[in-house]
Amino acid sequence: MLFAIVTISAALVAPVTGAGATTKPASIGAGLHGPKNLAATVYATGLKKISALATDASGRVWAATAEATDKGTDAIYLVTAAGATPQRVATDVHTPLGLLWIGDTLYVSEHDGVLALGGFAGTSFATRTSVVSFPDGTGEVNGIAQGTDGRIYVGISAPCDSCTPTAQYSASVVSFLPDGSDLQVVASKIRAPVGLAFFPGTNDLFVTMNQRDDLGKKTPGDWLARVKAGQSWGFPSCYGQSSPQCRGTPAPVAVLDKHAAVSGVAIVTGQLGQSVGTGAVVAEWVTGKVQLVELTAAPSGYTGTTRTFLTGFKNPVPVLLDATGTLFVGDWTTGRLYRITG
Repeated sequence: MLFAIVTISAALVAPVTGAGATTKPASIGAGLHGPKNLAATVYATGLKKISALATDASGRVWAATAEATDKGTDAIYLVTAAGATPQRVATDVHTPLGLLWIGDTLYVSEHDGVLALGGFAGTSFATRTSVVSFPDGTGEVNGIAQGTDGRIYVGISAPCDSCTPTAQYSASVVSFLPDGSDLQVVASKIRAPVGLAFFPGTNDLFVTMNQRDDLGKKTPGDWLARVKAGQSWGFPSCYGQSSPQCRGTPAPVAVLDKHAAVSGVAIVTGQLGQSVGTGAVVAEWVTGKVQLVELTAAPSGYTGTTRTFLTGFKNPVPVLLDATGTLFVGDWTTGRLYRITG
């Protein structure tokens, strides 16, 4: 099951009011609209159901595809250059929602754990190791990132929309060493921690969070949050309301659109120009928008102001900022991979 998409009924997939202020967008190329100083091109096509992105030490782009439900067709692709046909290099993967290169190893977060693929020889990987495996019923395994502490961090959804999970690692962010040892719960009781990204040069972890979909008018927007070790976010009884159930729970950095199925996140710190500045770029699957949460450091952490950043997608999911300062956004429905530069 692909992050929160499966929990959104047809009644909820409706026009959504923006979560923040907007300015009149400009056409920036490739059918996208955004700040006029940006330029957008289609980097690759043919990646239907694109779900995750990563770059390796050589700057090559890797992409995963994942159906909403596992049909045995999910895969990992290498895109060697702009305009190149994506090369399928791994097929025995199931709902891969996170990719991470560490050295010469590609880590893949998928339906029941994390794989380590090694020995890439141009067309395929020579080795495949299950680094971490979670018991059935734990929940969807989502985005993956590495901290400055060298540990790997992964988000795991609750296996339900509003129940109280019983599995040890459900509804949590976990971390472990690259060999899979020392698996720990970092933060708990998060309905669906989907996208993960660290603020550059720090171990400040930002996570996109999907909210419950059964609350009617009480439904809050989805969240962008800074997650710290030891936190409990109160799922399912707390969803940001003012009530005793939320006493002592953390607050998000920003509230995004309702039922938006927020997914990928990347942190920019000036690479896209002064008008964009420092912020978290967040994809919203349902609204077809990419939001920018402008981040300001504060003594207590970060404050965020949300504005619509990029439009023109059908259902954006992965976002990636590479080492050159280029932003990539993958559109799950069209299979297009967009390149945005400042």
